[in-house]
Amino acid sequence: MARALVDVMRQLGFQQFSVIGHDRGGRVAYRMALDHPEVIRSVAVLDILPTAEAWNRADKKFALDFWPWSLLAQAPPLPEKILERCSREIVDNALDEWGTPGEIFTPEIREAYYGSFNDPQRIHAICEEYRAAATVDPAHDLADLEKHRQIECPLLALWSKYLDLTHGAENILSMWNRWARNVQGANIPAGHFFPEEKPSETAALLRNFLRKHKSGI
Repeated sequence: MARALVDVMRQLGFQQFSVIGHDRGGRVAYRMALDHPEVIRSVAVLDILPTAEAWNRADKKFALDFWPWSLLAQAPPLPEKILERCSREIVDNALDEWGTPGEIFTPEIREAYYGSFNDPQRIHAICEEYRAAATVDPAHDLADLEKHRQIECPLLALWSKYLDLTHGAENILSMWNRWARNVQGANIPAGHFFPEEKPSETAALLRNFLRKHKSGI
């Protein structure tokens, strides 16, 4: 996914650019920065840990709080069938239970999410993403650690104040310092969907980061 996006941007005429990603988008973003340092000027990751770090901390709490990681990574067709039959319940659980007030998401927004699960190919792609997160993604991360590869460009990490990504084990910025040479960041007093919950605050932090590093998009 990282390579495909770099190729698309190159076709659009952008030889260098900055990238911002939330959740899975953040995982693609830091992979772009690791694999394409000559392209990525700066990177912002929203509410994630590196995939290998997340699995390294997996325990009972992780399994219960972040259940899609294990459930949707199971072999097909079980996860696909669950998503097909329980799409509304799955969407509502995420929107209502991941720290962001449910009223942030209007009925129209929820219907758009529900509708996305009408496509079997899209459902399969969702499950394939979680299968990748349980297999090739952490393998790539660990290979980088073994080679002492780090993200060279400036990295901004933003995360939810109300979700304990590290289970209290350590400071998130200290953890990202193992993966990047120039790290800054802050927590946001909101849930997992803080770009929707606190759009002005999130945009201001991102804008200041991009301006500080004179990054083009």
